[in-house]
Amino acid sequence: MMERLICLGIGYAFGLIQSGYLYGRSKGLDIRQYGSGNAGSTNVLRVMGTKAGAIVFLGDYFKAVIAMAAVQLLFGKGASADNSTLLALYAGVGVTLGHNFPFYLHFKGGKGIACLAGILSTIDLRMMVSCFLVFSVAVGITRYVSLGSILVSIVFFAELVYFGSQGSYHVTEACFPEFCVLGAALMLMAIWRHRANIKRLISGTENKLGAKKKPSQETDSHSTN
Repeated sequence: MMERLICLGIGYAFGLIQSGYLYGRSKGLDIRQYGSGNAGSTNVLRVMGTKAGAIVFLGDYFKAVIAMAAVQLLFGKGASADNSTLLALYAGVGVTLGHNFPFYLHFKGGKGIACLAGILSTIDLRMMVSCFLVFSVAVGITRYVSLGSILVSIVFFAELVYFGSQGSYHVTEACFPEFCVLGAALMLMAIWRHRANIKRLISGTENKLGAKKKPSQETDSHSTN
């Protein structure tokens, strides 16, 4: 249990590195006061441009990768080696919690999709490829970034369970249900963070990628990260 808490804490510490907020501050603005009010890379992209959006996405992506790599380095040997992927996933959950709910920003962060990209690519590159394809096709057809992000979280969980059940990861049989619970938590967190987007998708009022933002949606738009 202590190992799990340490991994969760390591992840949360990395998650507190708010790339969007910090980049915005370096340019003299609080990104949470613009666009959707979200601190993620999609809002940065819309407000500050492509270069800024890419920088922020990579920052949020790599903080998950680095946190999980650090945990695997710490616990990848000895008695914990058999569950190294499980412990790394604890770190990934911690990163997402820190990113979404940073205490020093009054728990107002992003939506965790860039972090999820870092998590799934660290665990299994097959998931990275399939989730990228799902996202690209969904957004390419519908122009809804939020829909692509929600679908990615679902595909991530389904593949985590499937590949894990095939013995692809360093997780013991006894701990596999716990591994699945963590994956489900990441999926449900992503869906919950997009609850306002889901309502707009159902009502047909969600903004499409590249479309002019509707005045009635000044807060919590389709920003997904």
